[in-house]
Amino acid sequence: MRILITGVHGFVGGNLVKALKEDNEIYGLDIIAPEKDGVIKTYSWNEFERRDIPEVDAVIHLAGKAHDTKNRSKAQVYFDVNTGLTQKIYDYFRNSYAKKFVFFSSVKAAADQVAGDILTEEVVPSPKGPYGESKIKAEEYILGKWPADKSVYILRPCMIHGPGNKGNLNLLYNVVKKGIPWPLGAFENKRTFTSIDNLCYVVEGLLTKEVASGIYHMADDEALSTNELIAIICEATGQMAHIWHLNKKMMEMVASVGGCLHLPLNKERLAKLTENYVVSNVKIKSALGVDKMPVRAKDGLIKTIKSF
Repeated sequence: MRILITGVHGFVGGNLVKALKEDNEIYGLDIIAPEKDGVIKTYSWNEFERRDIPEVDAVIHLAGKAHDTKNRSKAQVYFDVNTGLTQKIYDYFRNSYAKKFVFFSSVKAAADQVAGDILTEEVVPSPKGPYGESKIKAEEYILGKWPADKSVYILRPCMIHGPGNKGNLNLLYNVVKKGIPWPLGAFENKRTFTSIDNLCYVVEGLLTKEVASGIYHMADDEALSTNELIAIICEATGQMAHIWHLNKKMMEMVASVGGCLHLPLNKERLAKLTENYVVSNVKIKSALGVDKMPVRAKDGLIKTIKSF
């Protein structure tokens, strides 16, 4: 296939190129255009606006404004990029010869917090904040212009990780590496992650199999607690885990005071660090005709951590 990947030089784009380059012709669309093994050519957004790009069989839209966990980005930037740019790429796809479109949305477009045990595709979206809101607006635009003769997939991955990843997992890794004790061991939360290898496997399946158009959540098979994640980091690095099971009520009081004194631990951060966020991958596995993902959650995390 001839595949166009937007944001091809990012973390996910680079891994998709590695996974798809042997059997496909890959073209890129990005703000930078260095030579990249596996990419025939990377085009600029100006060339895209002029339509000076080749016809392709499939479009994978990755380019977007990532979630700024420090909340320093202006809200409009998210909507300009995550919504506006998606509209342009999708309109191009609808008027092109391409038959498959994969849009990378986010579980944050569905819910900032998971009500109940697990987040499925049946949830009524209720994003909080400009990142999730801009993603759901992009989804709504796509759903409003659903082509009958083409395949369109909206992927909602939870936190993606892998070699080359820069994100919250790196922050936790650095805390553990320094031997700083984890004081929230009494909170037994569960979260799902997305290994980049499993993500590439799913995208390749969407491109090569006859899969029904729709919205699909993306996650590894197993959910892990933060305590388990810390243990995995220690296993991968050969360190001892320092997990303190301090009284929950006491830690909640500390967080309340922390908010007043502008300390690192406040009520909002405590909730984020200890909440459950388990995402279902049943629908995507059923669509691909598989019983399980090729990479176990623990194995994927160890691979990522060792790359740090």
